[in-house]
Amino acid sequence: MKNNDSHKSRRSFIKKTLLGTALVSSSPLIFTRKYNQRLLMESRTYASAKFAANDNINLALIGSGIQGIYDTNTALRVPGVKLVATCDLYTGRLARTKELWGDDIFVTRDYREILDRKDIDAVIIATPDHWHKKISTEALRSGKAVYCEKPMVQKFEEGHEVINAQKETGKVLQVGSQGMSSLGNEKAKQLYEDGAIGQIVMLDMFNDRYSAEGAWQYPIPPDANPDTVDFDTFLGQAPKVPFELVRFFRWRNYKDYGTGVAGDLFVHAFSTLHYIISSHGPDRALSTGGLRYWKDGRDVPDVTITLYDYPETKTHAAFNASFRVNFIAGGGGGGGFRLVGTEGEIQVGSEGVKLVRSKLGMKPGDYSMIAYTEEIQKKIRAEYDQKYIGERSSDLDIGETVYEAPSDYKGGHFDHFYNFFQGVRGEKEIIEDPLFGLRAAGAALLANESYYRGKPVRWNPESMSLIQ
Repeated sequence: MKNNDSHKSRRSFIKKTLLGTALVSSSPLIFTRKYNQRLLMESRTYASAKFAANDNINLALIGSGIQGIYDTNTALRVPGVKLVATCDLYTGRLARTKELWGDDIFVTRDYREILDRKDIDAVIIATPDHWHKKISTEALRSGKAVYCEKPMVQKFEEGHEVINAQKETGKVLQVGSQGMSSLGNEKAKQLYEDGAIGQIVMLDMFNDRYSAEGAWQYPIPPDANPDTVDFDTFLGQAPKVPFELVRFFRWRNYKDYGTGVAGDLFVHAFSTLHYIISSHGPDRALSTGGLRYWKDGRDVPDVTITLYDYPETKTHAAFNASFRVNFIAGGGGGGGFRLVGTEGEIQVGSEGVKLVRSKLGMKPGDYSMIAYTEEIQKKIRAEYDQKYIGERSSDLDIGETVYEAPSDYKGGHFDHFYNFFQGVRGEKEIIEDPLFGLRAAGAALLANESYYRGKPVRWNPESMSLIQ
């Protein structure tokens, strides 16, 4: 972002902040050079239309594992959506879908049976990552709208195939990075564009976990066997290996089927980051890490640190991003996402945003003055006081503001599905289309590329391609 644009945005933000502070509070805090306030974000509004049975969007779930069930439960909260079919390669999950959503649900172990049905309007694809591209493109070409779980693709080159399929068919595809449509993201984008943190200089993301479940050691059901699990179909185009339940139920631990912590966790942060600052992505990545604790047969690291370089664009200055994931965080776990700028920082969550604005110390303090005589110190201070004589006018613009979602907020996951179904009905633009999805997935996949190559890798964020 150019300096003059940044200064204009900053003035806009300061004006809004001072007016807002005066409106929400008349306490002495206003006159103490620093504010501390909590504000409610505006409630989200949703269309209140009621739908007749023949106006419902008939939905099918392909991949009824953990995320697929969470996705479908949320999707069915959106008015005018009906689940008619589910697909999975383990029969126990198909039985579970009937428990959850009724015996009349059509179930199958062959996703092609769902794509062949003319009464299905949209599908959720919540399969292992190595199936995303194939099923997404086939679903689009069969006339279905697609909600594909993140990351959109397992490999860089697959992304352009999905983009082309969506363009050719004109069908809707939403990538499932749930926080994307949230009130928190929306507020953070507004604050950034208003100049609340000046020019961005750094993005800091971390995710610490301290449990077997958090490290993807999911339970394996006792009835799982070659009769109840279609392992050969699960493998798909991946290398052929003997039947192994651990690979099927804990597929995230293997690079043949998943995308590691980068594709599971980094991609959420990239989606949020690119949305907030209107970025196309980084142009360089350097990753390190290792398998430190969960040595259970997996071939992806459980500790990962990746550094990214973002070039200057019309919407942001050049900056650096740090992404860190630790699956054996002895401190107990936690996570964070913060945009750090020249004048403040924004801490972003789906249901809340914290803005912190500080004052840059330009005057010398006791540390650097100690080497001078008292007389020289007085002269130096006088020179700095004269140089920064106008700085008091900005003192009110320092402090913390916490923006909170209202108590009746339906959540970012709901908002993302609401956006998807409104897009299916032709009433809204999709917030995370395949182009956006590849830019988020591509940035995340750079971490894996760098880690396994053992060196930095370069990326063209415009053409969305590796630079060899």
